[in-house]
Amino acid sequence: MLTQTEADALLGLPKEFLDRTPLLVPPGADPTRELVSAEGRESFLFDVHRGTLRLTKIKYQTRGRRIYVLARIDVDGAPHTNPDGGKVGPTHLHVYREGFEDKWAVELDPAIFTTPTDLGQAYVDFCRFCNISDPPPLQAGIL
Repeated sequence: MLTQTEADALLGLPKEFLDRTPLLVPPGADPTRELVSAEGRESFLFDVHRGTLRLTKIKYQTRGRRIYVLARIDVDGAPHTNPDGGKVGPTHLHVYREGFEDKWAVELDPAIFTTPTDLGQAYVDFCRFCNISDPPPLQAGIL
């Protein structure tokens, strides 16, 4: 398990995609891409999961040290119940929290996530939130 300080430091590190080809996410897609920190010392994974029936449903996720979910945005998924019983809507953000890992979610900050219903803009905003520079183009197929 990561400490909160470690998780915050990993999330804050500048990162970039190793593969710069367009990220293809047609309905039902589940791609994973590798990320590397700018100084090359840490590696990360970037996961996408796209719904098949509800085409507006998508998850973008960044993992540190291959297994720890540092951040995930769920767009048009199921509402989420936090460990304390609090609820958030179907579009929300998970950020690593020591002792809970990715089990805690918050509503999106509209100053950071400008148009979460636009899958491309949610991708750009999430990459910025995770300190991922110059993400490759997203090709979502049918929107």
